[in-house]
Amino acid sequence: MPTTWNFHSASRIVFGRDATQQLGQVAAEMAARRVLIVTDQTLVGAGLVEHVSAPLNQAGIEIATYDGGRPDAPTDAVDECAARAEHFQPDVLLGLGGGSNMDLAKGVVTVMAHGGKCRRYFGDQVVPGPVFPLILVPTTGGTGSEVTGAAVLTESRRQIKFAILSNHLRPRVAIIDPLLAVSCPPQFTADSGIDALTHAIEAYTAINNRQFHVPDGEATIYQGRNPMSDLFAERAISLVGEHLRRAVSDGQDVDAREGMALAALLAGLAFSNSGVAIVHAMEYALSGAVGTPHGRGCGLLLPYAMRFNAAARTESMARIAKLLGEDVRGLSPVEAAELAATAVDRLNRDIGIPVRMRDVGVQASQLDAMAERASKVTNILRVNPRRAVLADLRSILESAM
Repeated sequence: MPTTWNFHSASRIVFGRDATQQLGQVAAEMAARRVLIVTDQTLVGAGLVEHVSAPLNQAGIEIATYDGGRPDAPTDAVDECAARAEHFQPDVLLGLGGGSNMDLAKGVVTVMAHGGKCRRYFGDQVVPGPVFPLILVPTTGGTGSEVTGAAVLTESRRQIKFAILSNHLRPRVAIIDPLLAVSCPPQFTADSGIDALTHAIEAYTAINNRQFHVPDGEATIYQGRNPMSDLFAERAISLVGEHLRRAVSDGQDVDAREGMALAALLAGLAFSNSGVAIVHAMEYALSGAVGTPHGRGCGLLLPYAMRFNAAARTESMARIAKLLGEDVRGLSPVEAAELAATAVDRLNRDIGIPVRMRDVGVQASQLDAMAERASKVTNILRVNPRRAVLADLRSILESAM
């Protein structure tokens, strides 16, 4: 069992409205003369690529763009972008967009540094050393990928998600400008925002660092819950409770956008050190079965997982209810813990997240296979505060039908 804990982050974080105006200075400090922007056609059309290019141009930096980013970051896009980078020979990659684009950029810098195909690096702590210099600029408030050591990619041939997990993937610089999210549509805002809440709650209720066990012969970037992850997770939960409804209902509410950008950042710092748990294990099975977007699937499953974990994390769940703005005066810890799950149920309904798996197309006949698939994700199930065997996973999924 560990007796110490570590905390990892991006080397530098730049946060605030118009933070992207510092891109030229940041890239110059990295001795960059050529920057490849990794993004998608939607953000090109929305003018965000032009927006981030302006300060780079002003600094005299040559720019090229790869705009082939797609949802769920397919591995063939990693290969395409890596070929584009080999031709352009950049000094720095800049990942611009939501989690898929940032994860795509992480896959590319891994291949650029170490060669081969990105499939070679699937798994926990497989990347052998530092990757190519990377700047990440998120355009949604949710995934926290701008500071994490994870890249979730979809194996193009089999349409199965895999993760590259390594602290080497954390970028040199994360630039978080809440103004970039103003054009994000309501459904994407809801999906990414509830993803941030899931990250924060799973980090806050994770197994304690001193009880976290990694089997002999295995390695992981996760460590279980620790004081710093608790600190960031608590603040992230309260920020989501205060700002997510507002950001979904009025995308021009810059205060709400800033609150959600900070929530996503803090949740990313929390979970990328402590770990995610049972919600993510089940969501991988859910998205594999019916293609539900990651954040939406996590939000749907979150209250059901919270109820399962409440017996092991009663005090923490009670605290979550309060952080979400619920009045817990006069309630027992058990009652307050249940109120936390109810509060997430209510938030889901308010922002348009489906509350039942049947609402996203899951059939009862799929539950056994989904539970079996979730049970295989042992590297994150061991982060859960309560041991979950196959029957438990099947029961939780059935309750979510």
